Amino acid sequence: MTKKVAKAKSDENGLPEWAENELKNAIFKPLETINRTGYFLDINEQNKKADIQLYESLPDGRTIIEEIEITDKIKASDLMKGFVYEYKIKISNAKLSNQLSELLKTRYQIDMEEIFKFDLESAQMMDVESDYSPTNKDDEEEDV
Repeated sequence: MTKKVAKAKSDENGLPEWAENELKNAIFKPLETINRTGYFLDINEQNKKADIQLYESLPDGRTIIEEIEITDKIKASDLMKGFVYEYKIKISNAKLSNQLSELLKTRYQIDMEEIFKFDLESAQMMDVESDYSPTNKDDEEEDV
C-alpha cells in the first residue's frame, strides 16, 4: 500500500515511471562533433561531468551545457574553472515516443520531440592574454 501512495505522489510531482524509464534507457545516435570555445562553470571529477559556458552557441541556440560527459581521454582533475578552453563536443540525440512528447506538451507545456546528449571529447586551454599588464600599469603611475 505504501508503494502505491509513493507512486501516486511521483506521478503528481514528476514524470510517471514509464516516462522516466524511457528517458533513462534512451538510445542516442551521434549527430555531429563541433568545436567551440568557452569556460568551465563547474567540474564534477567523481561523476566525470561538467557545466560549460560557450562563447558560440550550439546548433539549437544554447550557450550553456549542463552535465556534459567528460570522456576517459580527459583527466578531469587537470581541468580548471574560469579559464578559456577550446572544446571538441560530440552531440548525440534520441527521439522521444509520441506518448512521452504528448505528456510533456500537455502536462508541462514543453514542446519536445528529442533529447540531446553531449560528450566532451577534448578540452585544450587557450593562451588568452588580458588587456591588463601589471608592468604597464606601474609605468603609467610613475608618469603621473
